[in-house]
Amino acid sequence: MAKFFLTILLIGFTTLGWSQSDQQKKLELRKAQILKEMMELQNLVSKENKKEKSVLSKIYENNSKIKLSEKLINTTSKQTRLLTDDIYTNHLKINKLNSELGVLKEDYTNMVVRAYKSRSEQSRIMFILSSETFLQAYKRMQYMKQYASFRKVQGEEIKTKMAELENLNVTLDGQKKQKQKLLTESEKQKQLLEKDKEDQEQLVKSIQKDKKKYTADIKKKQQEAREIQRQIDRMVRDAIAAANKKSAKSGSEKSESATTGPNKIVLTKEGKLIADNFKANKGKLPWPVEKGYVSLGYGDQPHPVLKTIEIHNSGVEITTESGSSARAVFGGEVMSVQIISGNKVVYIQHGDFITVYYNLASVNVKSGDKVGTKEKIGTVYTNPGSGKTVLKFFVLQNTTYLNPSSWIAPL
Repeated sequence: MAKFFLTILLIGFTTLGWSQSDQQKKLELRKAQILKEMMELQNLVSKENKKEKSVLSKIYENNSKIKLSEKLINTTSKQTRLLTDDIYTNHLKINKLNSELGVLKEDYTNMVVRAYKSRSEQSRIMFILSSETFLQAYKRMQYMKQYASFRKVQGEEIKTKMAELENLNVTLDGQKKQKQKLLTESEKQKQLLEKDKEDQEQLVKSIQKDKKKYTADIKKKQQEAREIQRQIDRMVRDAIAAANKKSAKSGSEKSESATTGPNKIVLTKEGKLIADNFKANKGKLPWPVEKGYVSLGYGDQPHPVLKTIEIHNSGVEITTESGSSARAVFGGEVMSVQIISGNKVVYIQHGDFITVYYNLASVNVKSGDKVGTKEKIGTVYTNPGSGKTVLKFFVLQNTTYLNPSSWIAPL
């Protein structure tokens, strides 16, 4: 009974192993993305070091570096935990194989001893000739053949299990080395992170004497950001209304699930197909710029200087090189091109999904244009004061904001 439960446990661990293998691959991709973003951040910082930068700019850069380091450490920790589980599972398999090999070898030894004792050809012949009937003699001959065949099969099984055991031991050694490598990497990353945090504290302290001035500037920028968000919200609703009006005029056939709410796109059959294709590519969409790093993530997060202020971001901000092009992440139709606070914004419809590209200096498309994946739609604006080139990128389903980082693939 104990052996039965051990077998069931091992089957469970084997299934878990397949799942963990897929998780390891995903974590490797995530790790590669983080490392590439860190490299892009370092490259951009190196280029900008020649320019005069404000303390706030340095704080924002360092904050981005700290967040990427924390993500890298977290990913490495997950990889280490999965490896620990794999090592434990392989230890169980090795113990089970050793136990089975012990039983097989003992049985095989006893069989060989018995065969040795009855090795005389004469004794085998007498065993057959002593049969009382022809049928009994035939059965004894068959038995001897089967006995010899069984010995061969058992010998092969021992060889197979020994080879399997050897492979498992090699795999286990590799996993232990990989785990040690990850632990060493993680320790190094933690040390670098601590140094970055210390540098950040020093930078924050350096602005304490002018705290009122910086606080006023930050709050002003926060107010501007909220106003931009309100305008984008309004434009999205207007764009949805215009798209629905256009669909109604053309007499397009609506899908059975479509509603005519003011904040929901009425899907045609073609629109539903595009939306389904967009959704099927979640996590695989190309980045809206060729290279760069996420300098401000999605959601609510504390301000790097004033911890009492919370930053809300409905999309992501991607810092890239000066002169970089913004590109469509998926095929669709340009719903609208607008200007907010002097910078251009492009809205592209993909069924009932909308991608928004804000902070463009120039655009190459107009309302109604069809665009393809990775097609250039404009040039990202570079702020002459800070020298930063930042694209603000949003993903929505109707009027609901989604986390863009969940939709775009690793760089």
